[in-house]
Amino acid sequence: MGNIIISQRRLFGFRAVVALAFLSSSLTYGQVKPLTSSQNTHKTAGDVLLFTIPALAMGSTFIWQDGQKGTYQFSKALTGTLAVTYGLKLVINKERPNKENNYSFPSGHTSVAFASAAFVQKRYGWEYGIPAYLLAGYVGYTRIKATKHDGWDVLAGAAIGIGMSYLFTKPYDGKKKLGISSGFIENTPTIGLTYKF
Repeated sequence: MGNIIISQRRLFGFRAVVALAFLSSSLTYGQVKPLTSSQNTHKTAGDVLLFTIPALAMGSTFIWQDGQKGTYQFSKALTGTLAVTYGLKLVINKERPNKENNYSFPSGHTSVAFASAAFVQKRYGWEYGIPAYLLAGYVGYTRIKATKHDGWDVLAGAAIGIGMSYLFTKPYDGKKKLGISSGFIENTPTIGLTYKF
């Protein structure tokens, strides 16, 4: 029974990543104005990080071997982020700065990157969260540099991603704990050490 639940959670995470790939490709029609070499380099880096940061966040749940709870939490955060982001894109219908289409607000790349970074930070701490946030911030920068979004689009994407991860993620409590216990054995007071695995 436990293996079935783990497999379903992994499948859920896989489906969320596939949905991300489908939605990001279906809402892009092609660049209207050619990008400079610098803009194209940043755009490509942002596109690569769109898949790399979530893959690292999902992979972190296997590195820490936290019983698949982290995998499930990240899957819910990513799915919620995608639903809110693409729902808002369709409802708000804001034109992109490059006039490519009307799916500018909010930035999907940024929301996914920040959802991944916030998951890592909240689940495993600031030690790992700071580098993740720096990468996510760079993704937002690449979207502005490639004229796909303006600052408001990126800021909204970051807020959505962070909000969803904070909503669905709980800190990882994988530290082994040593404690003291007391009690009575046959009317004799006892003190002992407990070790929580």
